[in-house]
Amino acid sequence: MKDNKGGLPPTHPGKLLREIVLPAIGESKTQVAEDLQISRNQLYNVLNEVSAVTPDLAVKLGKFCGNGPTLWLNMQARYDIYAANKRLRTVLQKIPERQAQRRDATYRHQRSGNRADNHI
Repeated sequence: MKDNKGGLPPTHPGKLLREIVLPAIGESKTQVAEDLQISRNQLYNVLNEVSAVTPDLAVKLGKFCGNGPTLWLNMQARYDIYAANKRLRTVLQKIPERQAQRRDATYRHQRSGNRADNHI
């Protein structure tokens, strides 16, 4: 399944860590876990794409890598949305789309009328 832009599926941030970031850093996973002040188990779960990058971990990774938390959270959000769409595909087909109706100008004008008449 492709994402909504027609490209490749989003990458789990653990894959980026596992395949690019950690090899470039050259430290052991144990040392990286210590540096991030997380358990080795938590790091391994993210690297193996079993666990998500949480906001707390994103802040730590952003500090550790010098690129801030936004990259890590955005990657995780894109991955999660893609996975949810894929998982819920048949359910989503049964949910109708609705659009909010525009309020007419008269109603808006009446609602925004004299505010002095409003009592606390």
